[in-house]
Amino acid sequence: MSLIVFPAIDLKGGQVVRLAEGDMERATVYGDDPAAQALLFADAGAGHLHVVDLDGAFAGGSVNGEAVKAIVEAFPGHVQLGGGIRSRESIERWFDLGVARVVIGTAALQNPQLVREAARDFPGGIVVAVDARDGMVATQGWADISDVSIIDMARRFEDAGVAALLFTDVGRDGLLKGCNVEATVDLARATDIPVIASGGVAGIGDIRMLSIHARDGIEGVITGRALYDGRLDLAAALAVAAL
Repeated sequence: MSLIVFPAIDLKGGQVVRLAEGDMERATVYGDDPAAQALLFADAGAGHLHVVDLDGAFAGGSVNGEAVKAIVEAFPGHVQLGGGIRSRESIERWFDLGVARVVIGTAALQNPQLVREAARDFPGGIVVAVDARDGMVATQGWADISDVSIIDMARRFEDAGVAALLFTDVGRDGLLKGCNVEATVDLARATDIPVIASGGVAGIGDIRMLSIHARDGIEGVITGRALYDGRLDLAAALAVAAL
């Protein structure tokens, strides 16, 4: 069972950026042509892409729609999109545009029925984001911390037909501290839903460790800053993940 590697394109003001710990004031700009970046990842062998509308996550609706559209048109593989997707209308719009999967975070906590209905109507298309700080679910672009644990959140959707859980350790995101493999594996073992790891990937060692645990229910891993900073070679990561 191979691991899916999702190179990440985070969008802020139409530019490709990475944040540190989800802080919009701590953004590093890596380029101003998201579609060209998507093609670079495709050329390196990526078949999946993870795109986040950062402005949308804080605004509660699409802000970087034109950039997302350009990425979907340019990238030949599957595009997974998150950030401010909190209504049935926005879910349908992204699928109509050609997005393969949408990631729902804040709305999954506040409006679980929306997730259940969407998972029923778009089989294999809904991913629930379980963003955590100290084991508790973070919402509103990670600005708020709830009183719900990540495992409780995951179990709410076990019978809903969601495609995967996207688990991010907010305290590590964008810091190259290394992925929180232990917490990711614990979540994967605690639920029947496949888990995608995110946050803090520092290099090929993280890919290797997560790949070992693919049989525990880890479907994939998202990596951004390590790729942009040259600490992780995408082709090498894909090769390790395929073992």
